[in-house]
Amino acid sequence: MTAKIIDGKVIAAELRARVADEVARVKREHNLVPGLAVVLVGNDPASEVYVRSKHTQTQGAGMASFEHKLPADVSQADLLALVAKLNRDPAVHGILVQLPLPKGLNTEAVINAIDPAKDVDGLHPNNAGRLAGGFQALSPCTPLGCIILTKSVHASLEGMNAIVIGRSNLVGRPLVQLLLNENATVTIAHSRSRDLPGLVRQADLVYAAVGKPEMVRGDWLKPGATVIDVGINRIPRDDGKTRLVGDVAYQEALNVAGAVTPVPGGVGQMTVACLLVNTLRAACAIAGLPKPGV
Repeated sequence: MTAKIIDGKVIAAELRARVADEVARVKREHNLVPGLAVVLVGNDPASEVYVRSKHTQTQGAGMASFEHKLPADVSQADLLALVAKLNRDPAVHGILVQLPLPKGLNTEAVINAIDPAKDVDGLHPNNAGRLAGGFQALSPCTPLGCIILTKSVHASLEGMNAIVIGRSNLVGRPLVQLLLNENATVTIAHSRSRDLPGLVRQADLVYAAVGKPEMVRGDWLKPGATVIDVGINRIPRDDGKTRLVGDVAYQEALNVAGAVTPVPGGVGQMTVACLLVNTLRAACAIAGLPKPGV
């Protein structure tokens, strides 16, 4: 048995098309153009690639895209002043400050300064708290993408055993809350967990988000499990170049799992698509309109 490969490119493209349809509808019916502002501090090459991708896809969905590039040595006060300006700007419905920030800047203070209604990264304590309480909230994009990918395999996650490996505020913790909202039974595991392979073997749904190349082995998996690999790791190749791998030993997983996401081409594709979803949802909420159909 070879696992089904969950194609994040196809699922993300379908989601972007649905977002574009809804953006066109709110423009037509309510004269509302959702707007996303992305703030990039410094010139980290990976961050620059992400920001370009976000800009292209935001415009592709018919939204307004605002880019703000600041030097790496920008002061905390100037960065917070820009965030405050974007909070006040009625054309901006979503604000994303690209992380990580250069050393010397206080990430927590910057996140806390973003208006929770425009916090499309879902990292503000208000949104994190609402999500943890089971209330309506803007959720972090990567966990949201993980749920959508899982639901491409299982119509309902109710009663399924899920394990989330990794407890970061960006992925692990919010993903646990989203899975609980789907009525899954959730274990959260991490570097201090005892007998991690044994815990993973009990899970119908496995989410790997630890940042350790190919840590989750094929023989850890329950036969037929659905595996969502959030990791993106660069490892050296024999020819001196590098290649991207996930947190799951992909070839091994293919022989055991029922379905698995590739790296690249899996979760990463969904993150920007879900950012568009959050921006559209934020725009509708700020304008007092019903929740859009995505």
